[in-house]
Amino acid sequence: MEICALFLERRRRLEGLELAHVLVDTILEKKGGDIVLLDIRDEAIFTDYFLICNGDNDRQLKAMADGIADDAKNKANLIAWGKEGAASDGWMLMDYGDLVVHLFSPEKRDYYRLEELWANAHVVLRLQ
Repeated sequence: MEICALFLERRRRLEGLELAHVLVDTILEKKGGDIVLLDIRDEAIFTDYFLICNGDNDRQLKAMADGIADDAKNKANLIAWGKEGAASDGWMLMDYGDLVVHLFSPEKRDYYRLEELWANAHVVLRLQ
């Protein structure tokens, strides 16, 4: 029975692209904008996808990060491996293994220019 329970637990976890689609909905619910999902599997070994989006202010960035953490846990049975940055810094990163989520203020996004850095990546989704 224990092996069966473990198998079912694993099946409920969403990974990579499936998780990204769930979290895009979360970002949209929190009114995040300029959403881009990049497939970087051919470019990097540390993750498969980058999900990048903007928030207009610190409060919105924090709300998006909280919503992402809640939905990843409740809908995908995942907790971030790591988190970096803070809403007050204008950028936050949430690492889910196969998916890394980048939340930016527009100014910080212009500064870091991840889309340019990963220009060879395949754009899976773009919502502006």
